[in-house]
Amino acid sequence: MALPQLGSIAPDFSLPNQFGEMVSLQDFHEKKNVLLYFYPKAMTPGCTVQACGLRDSKQQLSELQTEVIAVSPDKPEKLLKFQTKETLNFTLLSDQDHMIAEKYGAWGLKKFMGKEYMGILRYTFIIDKSMRIVNIMTKVKTKSHHEESIRWIENNL
Repeated sequence: MALPQLGSIAPDFSLPNQFGEMVSLQDFHEKKNVLLYFYPKAMTPGCTVQACGLRDSKQQLSELQTEVIAVSPDKPEKLLKFQTKETLNFTLLSDQDHMIAEKYGAWGLKKFMGKEYMGILRYTFIIDKSMRIVNIMTKVKTKSHHEESIRWIENNL
């Protein structure tokens, strides 16, 4: 599926978080900007580095009135283990059927060790308080994702 257009209203969703509670994008409308990122699998090396960078940037993101929401196809129970193990301080959402990832164009063909398969693409969407997509990052580097996101938000929102 294609990426949403810059400037368009972000596709809404309601998904269970790491505690099994439903969280909707609309919960943040007119309150906070949202850094929505999709990642393949909790507790894997790259995903852990990415999540910990955002965890450690919580203060800066809060000052920028930005909430982090991470989406993966993992079950809520696994997300809770990931949050507990890494002391993550943001919302983790379970998109087991990858319906939301598809709406955001973050579900697609991947290659690993010569094999092709469908999976989560490591994409980030910055959504402003009016729920418009104002930035899409498709070339995410796990080690510097938090820095690049903060820099973009500081300069543009």
